[in-house]
Amino acid sequence: MSDHDPFKSLVLELALAVGMIACLVGAMFIHTGSMPPLVVVESKSMIHDEAGEIGSIDAGDLILVHNQPSDTIITFAEATDPNNNAYGYEQHGLEGDVIIYSKNGEGGTPIIHRAIMRVVAEETVLPDRTASTPCPEEATYDELRIAEDGLPGSCILTWSVPGTTVSNVANITVHFNGSQAGHYDCKRPAHAGIEAYLVVDQWVPRHEGMLTLGDNNKCSVDQGAEAVRGSAGVHSPSGVVGPVRDTWVLGVAGGEIPWIGTVKLMVGGPDSYGTRDVPTGSFVALFSLIALVIFTPQGMEFMFRRWLNKAPEWDSVVEKTDPYEAS
Repeated sequence: MSDHDPFKSLVLELALAVGMIACLVGAMFIHTGSMPPLVVVESKSMIHDEAGEIGSIDAGDLILVHNQPSDTIITFAEATDPNNNAYGYEQHGLEGDVIIYSKNGEGGTPIIHRAIMRVVAEETVLPDRTASTPCPEEATYDELRIAEDGLPGSCILTWSVPGTTVSNVANITVHFNGSQAGHYDCKRPAHAGIEAYLVVDQWVPRHEGMLTLGDNNKCSVDQGAEAVRGSAGVHSPSGVVGPVRDTWVLGVAGGEIPWIGTVKLMVGGPDSYGTRDVPTGSFVALFSLIALVIFTPQGMEFMFRRWLNKAPEWDSVVEKTDPYEAS
């Protein structure tokens, strides 16, 4: 009678599965420095091809999240500037880094969009810390920026944008037409005073940070119409997202594991974004992968047994181990 215990075997297999998952997650944490080390892309705001494409970010993809210093983030403007050391740098199908950030530093689903340009304070003055209006009328008050006296709160008079010709200006206008900055195609025809390329128009930022944009959003930037005409903007409980501060950045998008995140979107529950933006090709690829994982071991076992049965040595092994063989 066999002493095999099905319950013990099940517990052992579950423990082995949990251990393997823990090892995998631990390895990804060591590699990325982030926890969780992966995010699932929910929307098609970064898609490059409606049919789906490996290399760009589609809904249903898993993206590795790298924890790296904010000053190493390369913007589109810097990556398209021939005079910049990062010239030509690309990630996920376009120049510049793709970042994962929390909207206005608040809770909710993070945004994964491309860093287009960084606005940096140039000329500043100390605020009057005893006044209800701490800055001159022409200045912008950044309540978190450390001022010259070492305290938070700084009055910003002028701005610069690395990677462009914009330097020390009171408001920011950048034409991403290949002259003033690298060319950014909005994937739309010019109409009613709206250019076919990205134009930041007389923008006075609320504070230092990055202008961000989904690759598939046709130049509707996250920071809204204050920065780019016609932009809907990304909203949080406190309003339209401002320039993305370094402290809001959760990580930089690294490698892509395509399709697998679709499973999470399918079983995410009533509050889940759902699978409406997942390309049809991703579903086909996902179910093909699942079928491959299920049936490949069975097919290999069948082929292995068939190969063994044809081997002459197998007959002698069977004869020696046959329990009914006469002694």
